[in-house]
Amino acid sequence: MLTLLAFVLALGLLITIHEYGHYRMALACGVKVLKFSIGFGKPLLTWHRPGKPTEFCIGMLPLGGYVQMLDEREAPVDAAERHLAFNRQPLRSRALVVVAGPVANLLLAVLLYSAVNWIGYQEPQAVLARPLAGSLAERAGLQGGELVTEAAEGDGEMEPLQSFDDLRWQLTQAALKGQNLRLRVQASDGAARPREVTLALSELSSPEPDAQMFRKIGLLGPLTRPVLGRVMPEGAAQEAGLREGDLVLRVGDRAVVDGQQLRDLIRSSRGEPELWQVQREGQSLALTVKPQLAQESPRGQPVIEVGRIGAFVGAAPAQVLRRDGAWDGLVRGAVKTWDISALTVAMMGKMLVGEASLKNLSGPLTIADYAGKSAALGLTSYLLFLALISVSLGVLNLLPLPMLDGGHLMYYLWEAATGRPVSDVWMDRLQRGGIAVLLTMMSIALFNDVTRLLG
Repeated sequence: MLTLLAFVLALGLLITIHEYGHYRMALACGVKVLKFSIGFGKPLLTWHRPGKPTEFCIGMLPLGGYVQMLDEREAPVDAAERHLAFNRQPLRSRALVVVAGPVANLLLAVLLYSAVNWIGYQEPQAVLARPLAGSLAERAGLQGGELVTEAAEGDGEMEPLQSFDDLRWQLTQAALKGQNLRLRVQASDGAARPREVTLALSELSSPEPDAQMFRKIGLLGPLTRPVLGRVMPEGAAQEAGLREGDLVLRVGDRAVVDGQQLRDLIRSSRGEPELWQVQREGQSLALTVKPQLAQESPRGQPVIEVGRIGAFVGAAPAQVLRRDGAWDGLVRGAVKTWDISALTVAMMGKMLVGEASLKNLSGPLTIADYAGKSAALGLTSYLLFLALISVSLGVLNLLPLPMLDGGHLMYYLWEAATGRPVSDVWMDRLQRGGIAVLLTMMSIALFNDVTRLLG
């Protein structure tokens, strides 16, 4: 129920803001608006504002909306109102009306990101877990436990980082651009002097911002202390005498730095008994632990055997509170919206030329799933989800595809360059092609949704 409510609320808000952008700009440009509709199909609710010609309605299918304007191409217009018709407006006014919808979504994203910055939210500190063996991070000399304070692409100027999410964003941007990323790190306790390391992200071939890319980089998440949580009855941990709260220092001859490393050591143990050194209430203990083998079947891969100890492994990462003042929060909201927009365009470009997988396309099922999950995590998570979807909706509608706002802008660009509108013949051909492209994209997105949910 929460997923459905969160999804409907998200759709309703984003569609309303988009159409309201068209509506307000149409009125500002002197265009008569006949209908403002949220949803398609049979109207469930209609109303008029006193003294206004516009009919407002909510349709049965809440998967879109539209603003119907007075237009001689759709129906005859009385001579006394022709100056109010959309098709009679100058090119600049028509373009402003069309672009106002996507711009409204982008402005909403700025406001939502800014609201999150003003409210404040917890994020993991940029303290590194032990990098994966053979990864770019390990080759750069990182060992785990370092606090990343600044980062820079290539030879650029260092910028401060406040959280691990900041670091992940820098890694994503630099990898997609094929740029190396310089990091300034220091021991998390401040004992050692800061040093600079370089991650050779330019060596990544056709990177995509997914789990596989971060595995190649070697930085999967922030540092989590290798502390045991709840111990299951009759599991390997209980049989070995391990208890909740034990801090694991060594497994065999390997020093343990963080929870992720400990989980990897357990998974790869093959059920062989090993001597663990743990710290309990200030005392060091040596215990022999024999993980139990369990079968696991990763999606699309053969069944494998992995080690299990029957206990939760790893404490929550250290958190930092981020909160900005009015102006700084607004600036960061605008910058975040711009960065997400640029990343979205870059990913679409990579998918178009085959450098990124079409599996990155998501449809309504994935959006609904994320809506429910983000709403369950709290207000700030849901606001961040809304902001991301609002950016995606704004950028998508600016694509130069017929049926989208960007397609109409493409027509106006032709009209501005040639002095004449696109002919009816070409308009019909482009519309048919645009519908085919959109249906193909929707089919791929829906297929990806089903694959994700069933996988």
